[in-house]
Amino acid sequence: MLDNIGLFAGLILLIVMALRGVNILVAALVASLVVAVTNDMGVSEALLSNFPFGPLGAFSFAGKFFVLFLTGAIFGKMMAASGAAGSIASAVTRKLGAKHTILVSMLVCAMLTYGGVVVFVVIFTMYPLGVALMREANLPKRLFCGAVALGAGTFTMTALPGTPSIHNVIAASALGTDLFAGAFIGITAAGVMFVLGMVYLERQWTKARANGEGYASNLQDDNMEKLAPALQHGPGWKLSVLPLVVVLSTIVLPRLLTATGLVDGNTPGLGSLVSFANAEPIIWPSFALVLGAASCVVLFTHFRAKAMQSLGAGADDAIMPLLNTAAVIGFGGVVTQTVGFSTFAQWVLELPLSPLLSVFASVSVVSAIVGSGSGGLQIFMQTFADKYLAMGVEPETLHRIATLGSGGIDSLPHCGAVIAMLTIMGLKHREAYKDVFVVTVAIPVIATLTAIGAATLF
Repeated sequence: MLDNIGLFAGLILLIVMALRGVNILVAALVASLVVAVTNDMGVSEALLSNFPFGPLGAFSFAGKFFVLFLTGAIFGKMMAASGAAGSIASAVTRKLGAKHTILVSMLVCAMLTYGGVVVFVVIFTMYPLGVALMREANLPKRLFCGAVALGAGTFTMTALPGTPSIHNVIAASALGTDLFAGAFIGITAAGVMFVLGMVYLERQWTKARANGEGYASNLQDDNMEKLAPALQHGPGWKLSVLPLVVVLSTIVLPRLLTATGLVDGNTPGLGSLVSFANAEPIIWPSFALVLGAASCVVLFTHFRAKAMQSLGAGADDAIMPLLNTAAVIGFGGVVTQTVGFSTFAQWVLELPLSPLLSVFASVSVVSAIVGSGSGGLQIFMQTFADKYLAMGVEPETLHRIATLGSGGIDSLPHCGAVIAMLTIMGLKHREAYKDVFVVTVAIPVIATLTAIGAATLF
């Protein structure tokens, strides 16, 4: 009895500490300690073995995905520091205008994240420009926050095939699939997220205007808006978009050459390279991001003098997101060793659900518990995936449904990404979380269920 109470207490403690702004590294360790003591695991075993180095250990995860986090952060920093990301944002803004502020914000964030720019860099890029847009359009800041969340943290993260997001890479690495697995399912879900998300946000804006609700600035806005002129002095947008094209083309080309039959493993020269690319879901996207970063140096002559500084800053930026995600997974590594978790896993597998609905239920609950889609997905792949494969679920389908499921209920109030976004924008949960919840939790759940229906029918 005490073990189950302790497991529940550890989970609640992690959530409460995250909501109160306690550093996630500290919160994960304290919560792990509570689980270990109440489940008679032994503190040394839990904190020196299961938490850091077990199959779901923090450092096991960090070591495996370090290169991807590092190259993604460096590419994002170079896009930001060169002004290329800001130039793309400015171009979309000028083209569509302030009256389409929600669409502009969503599209820019989606374009950048699908191209491999990490979420936090995207927020810092869009926010300074967004202040002027919100003021001109009189858009409530909570809806701008919702638009950023929709563009940066939903369909480009889990649904669209080919994205170099950590979620897509985790699934590919665990299942031996590639980044394009379950393409039809993913595109279906992405369409649902895009349409329903935009409909919801635009309707909320209409209601806000009718109620006299508009833009209200805070000190955070004033500080961030000062960065906008610097962002707008980057290279032209046509040149700025080329590094994104380099990243995506590098990822897509091997798959395209194989699918069309132009190249196979026996083709002289290219054959071995294409085979390597298709077989390496971590290294190849990382290589694509390296090429993207290198193209920033080649294309943006004004940036070359600052390239090494940006490389170092990008490397620094990679550390905390990697450690934060790893800490959550380390907590999961302790939890999964308890009897309570084994009972939960067995209970989920025995629910009277179809295999795909069971996949959705299990990965959603695990992601909600740890407040991290990537953390929940990694735990799911280590503890549940083999059982669903044994049930006859195709690896490509499992890849996409599990990835989609991890990106819904993970975004509860204690989610690190949600807390970080609200903090950056100077907002409280009570001000903006309702809209974030709809576009990052409710709508992705609907999209995943729609994708399951599509996978069942087709």
